[in-house]
Amino acid sequence: MNSSQSVALVCGDRELTYGGLSGLAERYAADLTALGVTPERPVCVPAHKSVETIALLIACFTVGASVLVPSSELGPTALRAICEQARCSHVLTVGADGRPMSTVVDGAAPEGFDPVDPSRTRIMFTTSGSTGTPKIVPVPESAFDDFADWATKQFALTAGDVSLSYAPFNFDLSLLDVWVFLRLGGRVVLVDPAAGADGKRLRRLVADHGVTFVQGVPLLYQLLTEDDNATFPTRTVVFTGEALPQRLLPRVARAFPEARLYNVFGCTETNDSFIHEVDPATAGPRIPIGRPIDGVDAVLVDGDGALVEGPGTGELLVRTPFQTTGYLRSALNDKAFRPAPNGVGGPFYRTGDLATRDADGVFVLEGRRDFQVKVRGIRTNVLEVEAVLAAHPEVEAAAVVAVPDDAAGHRLHAEVERKPGSGLTSLKLRGHGARTLPRHAIPSTIRVGDARLPRTSTGKPDRKLIKETVMKGAD
Repeated sequence: MNSSQSVALVCGDRELTYGGLSGLAERYAADLTALGVTPERPVCVPAHKSVETIALLIACFTVGASVLVPSSELGPTALRAICEQARCSHVLTVGADGRPMSTVVDGAAPEGFDPVDPSRTRIMFTTSGSTGTPKIVPVPESAFDDFADWATKQFALTAGDVSLSYAPFNFDLSLLDVWVFLRLGGRVVLVDPAAGADGKRLRRLVADHGVTFVQGVPLLYQLLTEDDNATFPTRTVVFTGEALPQRLLPRVARAFPEARLYNVFGCTETNDSFIHEVDPATAGPRIPIGRPIDGVDAVLVDGDGALVEGPGTGELLVRTPFQTTGYLRSALNDKAFRPAPNGVGGPFYRTGDLATRDADGVFVLEGRRDFQVKVRGIRTNVLEVEAVLAAHPEVEAAAVVAVPDDAAGHRLHAEVERKPGSGLTSLKLRGHGARTLPRHAIPSTIRVGDARLPRTSTGKPDRKLIKETVMKGAD
């Protein structure tokens, strides 16, 4: 850590030094011991975005307990389920009096869930849970150390750097924009969820605190670049989470004139796997995810599971020095992980993403396997349709979902957020799509409006909610 007087965390008008953070974590650690927290069983700390949550997590690490960090918005039934799966002894929060509060978890672990080794694993994230109860992903302590070493070197980070923490704490992005910076002794500026959709407040945070490192999903950059006159002295900008729309790149380059821009790709299970430095002057319509980062192995496999050699397209499998040892629910691992094709080294993670590798070894994402649907018998990539609509100059954001249809197999629905002051209509947007897309790929229904698209807690379009809303309307 940095000197005790250096600022570690900024949250709203509050600043906490490293000395203050250490003292708060020590007090919490004593409270946890009094509550009966021990290394023998993990604990659960819902990811409320606050200084107190970070101090509470450090306190858990101090007493030697592994910590499950789920979304703070997780419902009580799902929360209880994953706490039992992880064998958590307590759910911990910080009360209004600033002291830890505990709810004891008394349920037994369901059969088929492996115990966590606290000597190897300090933190456990969860997947989004978009298809049911979230899957628990343990992050080995050695994997974090390796990742922190890579990130520090790759981005030339020092104790003088300032990070903007936009993602929720339960998102694996926090490993970089929170924990790597605290490990270095840098400063972390926390974005209160209430400010997450307020572009003016976000721009003020970056400018007022001299933020040098920004990492986030496209929504963050959409908000930061709403003011054409705003520029920032940030030196490192990282795109992640999903593809940055082509229309945003010139805006980002204008807003961050001194920054090096990177596109980074990874999964919760593997952490960052690919990196590509983006040159706005030469970037094409799709930004590559680039090449595997140091120590990462990546392969492509075809529909039969055979390796794709040289240039080609297939499902992307990766193996990283930073990846999980496997889900706690061991039955899921055979489907998600695959032995090394040459029999050497540990397993590869099946990302579920389709990618193309060119002759120079550069990878470009084609979309997820589950975004490949058949419309009128023709295989269609939903994300490609979405990208075409999003490229319209009057579109701020777009999301396309596939809805089951008795006649066509699937039909496409587009939810579109138009730019302020735009008179864009669904008819005009349909004509725009028809100039590029084949007939079957033009969405059957397009809803255009001024309201922001619904978003998940990580800032991605909430396609699950959009799809559910459309299907309820159809019923």
